[in-house]
Amino acid sequence: MSVDINTVKRVARLARLKVSDADAERMTGELNSILQFVEQLDEVNIEGVEPLTSVVAQTMKKRADGVTDGGYPADVVANAPASEDNFFMVPKVVE
Repeated sequence: MSVDINTVKRVARLARLKVSDADAERMTGELNSILQFVEQLDEVNIEGVEPLTSVVAQTMKKRADGVTDGGYPADVVANAPASEDNFFMVPKVVE
């Protein structure tokens, strides 16, 4: 796959970038070299290779999954303008 100058200008316009003719010619060569490198990657045999999220084996750090009530509901509603039985009270908004 190769990119011509019209494609570079079209992509620049879609990206809302102002590109001069000289810059478009330079970018054409750069984009073509990038695409050639990507085409080389298609030749690599990846049969049997597992996908990686990191090059170092890691285990995910997890906290214990336990259900608690927090243990301090009175402290949670202490700064509320209005509360009742450790619940926030809010004014009625729909009548």
